[in-house]
Amino acid sequence: MGTENNQCFDLPILLRFNNLDIVKVAKNNLSLRTGEYFNLLSKVENNVPKTTFVLQRIISRKSDENDIAYLGNIKDLLESIGCKTAPPAIDEIIKACKDDYIDFAADNAKKTLEDFNKLQARITAAKKTGKKETSNDVADDTTPPEENYNTQSLKDTLVELEKKDLDRKLCILAIDDSPVMLRTIISVLNDEYKVYGMHKPTMLKKFLEQISPDLFLLDYEMPEINGFECIPIIRSFDEHKDTPIIFLTSMGTVEHVSAAHSLGACDFVVKPFQGDNLREKVTKHIVRKKLILF
Repeated sequence: MGTENNQCFDLPILLRFNNLDIVKVAKNNLSLRTGEYFNLLSKVENNVPKTTFVLQRIISRKSDENDIAYLGNIKDLLESIGCKTAPPAIDEIIKACKDDYIDFAADNAKKTLEDFNKLQARITAAKKTGKKETSNDVADDTTPPEENYNTQSLKDTLVELEKKDLDRKLCILAIDDSPVMLRTIISVLNDEYKVYGMHKPTMLKKFLEQISPDLFLLDYEMPEINGFECIPIIRSFDEHKDTPIIFLTSMGTVEHVSAAHSLGACDFVVKPFQGDNLREKVTKHIVRKKLILF
């Protein structure tokens, strides 16, 4: 099922994906090297076309014994990388197919394909390309040097990452269509935090596949996607179900404040703002996410 390679992945991106329990994998296999784990991720990527094809055949009620046998193999592979939801769902699909509950199998296959696509997107986003990253599309540089991958155990790599994470600056994503406002926010907060500025909210989803901010600053009024419309995108990521969101708005009315809170924002700052006021609000709400626990 796929061939091994020397592809490297950005572990902090994958560690923040709740459907992937890398810590459990490391605990259950203390001799597993980081490079070996990366090979397992590569095998999952190599099998994306085949897995998608098989699940679609089950959804279309056209599966056969070969498809069921393949699902058993891919389930084992997904378990080996720490995938939480797909393996038990695949067991249900296999059982339903064998018991001739075709409609039930098709429904489960549809949901499993959605979960598998999300997993595949995260693995792809975490793949290291060797290119020099830009400030808007790179995760925190906390992954150990690549020469350690073939000799260092996965557990030791995760412990090293956890230690480095304690020393990193907390990360803020500010979204505003005004470059001047973004520069102001960065100048106010940059000494204490790692601040990313984004003036095109249409890039938000792609950004969040690689970066995991500890707090969001959202402009209320933007031409393509407003701040309210950004919230469902943020909350669609499991790791951002509770990440603090602060609105930046020139309309500090009761209605706007109420609407912001109802959508999941924790606070708001009225523009133009004083630097001390913004720093105070951020300090009040920002929280460091703990990557891993050993």
